[in-house]
Amino acid sequence: MCLIAFAWRVHPRYPLIIAANRDEFHARPTAPLLHWQENEDVIGGRDLRENGSWMALRRGGRLAAVTNVRDADLPPGKRSRGHLVRDFVLGNALAASFAEDAWMSGADYGGFNLLLHDGTELIWVGNRPKPMWKSITPGIHAISNGAPSFVHGQPLWPKVVLSMAGLKAWLRTLSATTEPDTAPLFAMFADQRPIADHKLPDTGVGIEAERMLAPPFIGGDTYGTRCSSVVLIDDNGAATMIERRFGPNGTSGGETKILLPG
Repeated sequence: MCLIAFAWRVHPRYPLIIAANRDEFHARPTAPLLHWQENEDVIGGRDLRENGSWMALRRGGRLAAVTNVRDADLPPGKRSRGHLVRDFVLGNALAASFAEDAWMSGADYGGFNLLLHDGTELIWVGNRPKPMWKSITPGIHAISNGAPSFVHGQPLWPKVVLSMAGLKAWLRTLSATTEPDTAPLFAMFADQRPIADHKLPDTGVGIEAERMLAPPFIGGDTYGTRCSSVVLIDDNGAATMIERRFGPNGTSGGETKILLPG
């Protein structure tokens, strides 16, 4: 993932709501949202190169999602960040315990932001610029390839600000009883409008790359947004994941929706 916006304990029916975009090279082999062979109670996409995932969910509301940290000076990791997602959803460790292990082994991975939900607690773990983890407080938050919205003292990227505002606006339309209409949320995460240069971060990749990577949705021909996802976990632990896939230049690649009982 490269953009994850989430509402934690904000809505009375859905303790956790996530909207996210995964950005990746279009040539990287990927399996779409599906039930995993290792455990049919786990759903998510799969990275077929490293056998990890960017976001996955298990029956009962157990979820993990990861972004990379963009910094041209960072060395590549010895292990795939997607293994953190895979290992958490297939395991049984509490989020805090897994976060401690991920914090201790953070040097083995490239820069990452990792979100963990064990059905009770929501925790973030990061390893750049230094290893740290924290329990998330209720509210609307977002993570991209830099500092998360809840780590104070760091400037927020424009896509983080836009995604939080979009999720907040969508939540105002969400009823406590009727089924949510996710189409407006997907539309918000399809935003490709340019960002003004003075608002761009400087991650060492050059101004042209910063411009291309700045909007919530990246419609590139070789690299771009591969999928947009929405996850709804209700107060009984039942969950819905919807994935919309995209090819080069934002061409539609289909949609999958899976429901998991509580």
